Amino acid sequence: MEQKEVLAVKVTKEIVVKFIEVGRLSVNSFEEVWKQVHQAVRNSLKETKT
Repeated sequence: MEQKEVLAVKVTKEIVVKFIEVGRLSVNSFEEVWKQVHQAVRNSLKETKT
């Protein structure tokens, strides 16, 4: 796995965990939310190429 992909997974995990902690995410919507957050994080990494 590339370094940027590993970073994207870690950031996505932290965001989703925070959503769960504050009650904004239920088990029923986990998969959909994970995909949306992960895509947004990956897009952000693409936009900030160095």
